[in-house]
Amino acid sequence: MKLRFIILLASVVWTSACTPGSKGPYHSIQGFTQGTTYRITYQHPTESDLQGRIDSLLRRFDSSLSSYDPTSIISAINRNVPGVLTDSMFRTVFRESARVYQVTGGAFDITLAPVINAWGFGPGQKQEVDSAMVDSLLQFVGMEKVSLSGETLVKSDPAVQLNVNAIAQGYSVDVVSAYLEDLGCRNYMVEIGGEIRTHGVNDKGNFWRIGVDRPEYGNMVPGQQLQVIISMHNRSLATSGNYRKFYEKDGVMITHTIDPVTGYPKASSLLSVTILTDECITADAYATACMVMGLENGKKFVDGEKGVDAYFIFGDEFGAYQVWFTDGMKKYIELP
Repeated sequence: MKLRFIILLASVVWTSACTPGSKGPYHSIQGFTQGTTYRITYQHPTESDLQGRIDSLLRRFDSSLSSYDPTSIISAINRNVPGVLTDSMFRTVFRESARVYQVTGGAFDITLAPVINAWGFGPGQKQEVDSAMVDSLLQFVGMEKVSLSGETLVKSDPAVQLNVNAIAQGYSVDVVSAYLEDLGCRNYMVEIGGEIRTHGVNDKGNFWRIGVDRPEYGNMVPGQQLQVIISMHNRSLATSGNYRKFYEKDGVMITHTIDPVTGYPKASSLLSVTILTDECITADAYATACMVMGLENGKKFVDGEKGVDAYFIFGDEFGAYQVWFTDGMKKYIELP
């Protein structure tokens, strides 16, 4: 059967009008990075076009953390190239990944790369996966098999590989946001592949309004069918779901959410997770972890995490959409 691949652009869109602000005009730029798109709106009195500098920053980011770039640091580590030194961006992502691995009980695991690749959601060719293959690959999975020693990543086995796609995109939002703040920007929105960080207000003087898509299979156009609007400022948002990145094989849907414990795509009533935190690196990782945990365990997790708000969309036994959200999320929610 022909395989159907759909690249997931996390299910978020943004809206804002164009009225001059009190500390200079608002500017918007957009482009391509990490196999997806970015849109950035910022207010600055003199910096009208940051396109070249932002693109350069994102290229440096890819040279560290993109597994699709064969010359990147992470690609060299996965190939066991001798003498590879990590940079500060790699180490930040690694340390946060290790922390999230611990607090989620292993639901988030960047050493899952060999299994992700085998299922066809990483670089290289998809394989014919069976239980024997999964069992053989799982022996190389687990954050206890990797560690940092200074600037060097140490593996317990050369077959261990890393995939940071479920956290790096969120971190790239933080990196660009920090750059804007270094330039003196206090009102901005950074969106990369649907992961978002906002600060201050938009050009109308209002909080930034972020639309979260209804998680319907076949809903491939961000913003076309909105489930909810999140009105936010000084926070980051990430959404994870299975309805845009999957393929079908022999009539079975193979989703990109792989359970690190079983090595198989996660079957769950949970369709979409939106996480709101201060830093986008954390929102990105937590959204993925909650999809792996499933509805009930995901609820318990976010309820126990300080400074984390969540909006879950799930299907009930009748196939109807239902929602659950944390108490702290209530103040951000608007109907579309």
